[in-house]
Amino acid sequence: MAVANLDEFDDIDLPDEASLRDLASRVIARGEELGLTVGCAESCTGGLVSATLTAIPGSSAVVRGGVVSYAIPVKHEVLGVSNDILDEPSLGAVSSECAAQMCEGARRVLGCDVAVSVTGIAGPTGAEPGKPVGTVWFGITSAGGTATVCHHLAGDRDGVRMRACGVALQLLHDRLAGENR
Repeated sequence: MAVANLDEFDDIDLPDEASLRDLASRVIARGEELGLTVGCAESCTGGLVSATLTAIPGSSAVVRGGVVSYAIPVKHEVLGVSNDILDEPSLGAVSSECAAQMCEGARRVLGCDVAVSVTGIAGPTGAEPGKPVGTVWFGITSAGGTATVCHHLAGDRDGVRMRACGVALQLLHDRLAGENR
């Protein structure tokens, strides 16, 4: 698990629509090649990752679905994120633990092979002590296990969300690239 230095923004370029579409195309192609399915659990991106994937022709062969778990009760009731995590001030919805349980819950609920999760603070408000605007946790899970990573993303609300979408798609691509069938 990697944690970004919260005093600095991660050096992640703002992706444009064409680069997100290209990355999503590569996710779909690799999933189709391997016969594997993907799913998403999204909070601060509000379905942007799922929408980017499903904009690709032929995505129905790979994408099982997505859960937009913007509200805390949805994280708990649909994805199975523990109230012990959600209610703990040092953890909460923007944490490694929540991201891990979100992607694991999406994999279970959607019946997919690989699932990604995104949970963070897109802004302009919502910052918490130790979690400034732009703090986003990601989870990725498959039969090989679960991993999480935190990025501190620069930009306004739209910029944070677009960068987060790019990171999530890259996580899906990298996990699929490591799969062999």
